[in-house]
Amino acid sequence: MRSRFQFVDDHRATYEVKRLCEVLELNRSSYYKWLSGRQARAARQHRDRVLAEKIREVHGESGGAYGSPRVTAELRQKGLPVNEKRVARVMRAFSITGASVCADASAPPSSTRPPRWFRTCSSGTSPPRNRAGNTWGTSPTPL
Repeated sequence: MRSRFQFVDDHRATYEVKRLCEVLELNRSSYYKWLSGRQARAARQHRDRVLAEKIREVHGESGGAYGSPRVTAELRQKGLPVNEKRVARVMRAFSITGASVCADASAPPSSTRPPRWFRTCSSGTSPPRNRAGNTWGTSPTPL
């Protein structure tokens, strides 16, 4: 989805900025503030693309197994001062994912999964019991 500010910028040659901002319920000052930050956004996007290439290099060396914490550690070891949150954001933006170590990684989404107790029981036939000896989801019998 493109931003409303970008829409105003794309159509300002045809319509007045004032009118576009009224229709889109934007403050003109906010639009102009957004417009003044264009160079900074472009520079950040460029730095993110450069970082993404370095991330892909480290990610490829690991055979696609490393996630953001390990990629960050590798980049720091190579002398690049990066923050893990930035690495994670760039990895999300460029669809770079690490291998999952979870045994249930190929399972269907959680909405169709069986309850957790069913997946963890060795027999899978009965739910576990709580400390009072009752199964989860049932109330104790009255005395």
